[in-house]
Amino acid sequence: MTDRRTALALAGASLIAVPALLRARPALAQAAEAPAQAPGFYRFRVGGFTVTTVHDGFFARPLEGFVRNAPIAEVQEAARAAFLPTDRTVIPFTITFVQRGDTLAVFDAGNGVTPAGATAGRMIANMAAAGIDPARVTHVIHSHFHGDHINGLLNAEGGAAFPNAAVHVPATEWAWWTGDGNQTRTPEGQRPTFANVTRRFTPYRERVQQFQAGAEVLPGITAVAAYGHTPGHTVFRIADGAEQMMFLADLTNRPEIMMARPDWQIVFDMDGDAASATRRRVLDMVATDRIRVTGYHYPFPANGFVARNGNGYRFVPADWSSAV
Repeated sequence: MTDRRTALALAGASLIAVPALLRARPALAQAAEAPAQAPGFYRFRVGGFTVTTVHDGFFARPLEGFVRNAPIAEVQEAARAAFLPTDRTVIPFTITFVQRGDTLAVFDAGNGVTPAGATAGRMIANMAAAGIDPARVTHVIHSHFHGDHINGLLNAEGGAAFPNAAVHVPATEWAWWTGDGNQTRTPEGQRPTFANVTRRFTPYRERVQQFQAGAEVLPGITAVAAYGHTPGHTVFRIADGAEQMMFLADLTNRPEIMMARPDWQIVFDMDGDAASATRRRVLDMVATDRIRVTGYHYPFPANGFVARNGNGYRFVPADWSSAV
């Protein structure tokens, strides 16, 4: 276990600051800029909840080293089978909002303010396009504390990006990253997370509320332990009557690869053995119960279903609809 955790030092720093996109080849760098896309948001309903997914951009890193317990040739073959690049992995970011009545909750906070030209940090612009005012967000519910999930708690001035929101955190995750004795027990590459947690949560110090696994965080929103990716990584069930969905956070990274091979452990998994066991347990549950899911690193609009596929699973995107 210690050896696996130590391996995270090679890439753990990317959890704190969004990595720059891999350098383009000279010919590509000289190409004309791609045309702008339509605003990145999508809505659907779960009972009385309106769910909105909001795109926050992406980053890319080399594919080699991304999976820790499989040869690069096997990983490249899995990427090729999914029509993904075989030299790099492109990781999207998608934020899930749920609204019912006056309650507007967001799961995680995105990358926040990023340097000019960065490929991530698009959430606020896409929130505006979706008609979502950060000041109207009543609750920020965290799955875990990697940088791409908490950096967006701060605005450009270093203040609270969600000035009127209560901030809900998994008690297990909070205990780890605020515990004085845990730095030496954490892979070196992830140790900057301790200072980052302090910085990002400071403006909300009077509004942080801890919850236990299995607790109803808000009416209709229940925390489900999914430990391994981080010590307190948590996913959430959103239910209204017979209608339900789950926000799977970082249970998988790219679902085309990680659902197909759920036993693979990626460089960002803090406890790879626990992460892979959790992955199988939760994927089996949502596949068996045919529960709609959203995920943080799924291709936009990042919602659909999970089906069994041999010894693994596959992601089935939900049918697009103009109706909400």
